[in-house]
Amino acid sequence: MPRLRDIAKLIRTKNAGPFQLTLDIMFPDAVSYEHVVASGVINKPAMAAFFQVDESRVRLFNYAPGNAIKVTVPRLVPSGDPADTDLFGGQQFGPLVDLDVPPLPA
Repeated sequence: MPRLRDIAKLIRTKNAGPFQLTLDIMFPDAVSYEHVVASGVINKPAMAAFFQVDESRVRLFNYAPGNAIKVTVPRLVPSGDPADTDLFGGQQFGPLVDLDVPPLPA
C-alpha cells in the first residue's frame, strides 16, 4: 500500500502563530489530490489522534484549486515555551509521511 509520502508533492508543518500548528499536504495533480480526499485517510479524528488534540479543535480544509489539504491544530506547548522542542513547528509532520493510502486506480 502506498504511503502519503509516495503520493504527495509536499508535506510540511509550521507555526500558525504561537498557539497553533498548520499542516500542509500538497499534491502534484488533481487526480492524486482527489484520490486522497476520497479515501478519507486525512480526517478530523485521525488528525486529532496524530497531533494528540481534541477532535473539536481540529480544522481541516480541502482546497481543490491548489490540490492541497490544510489542517490546523492547537500546539501542545506554545512556541517559545521552555518545554517547546520545535520552535518553528517544522518537524511535527514527520510520522505522518508513513500514513497508508489506498493505491491509486491503474
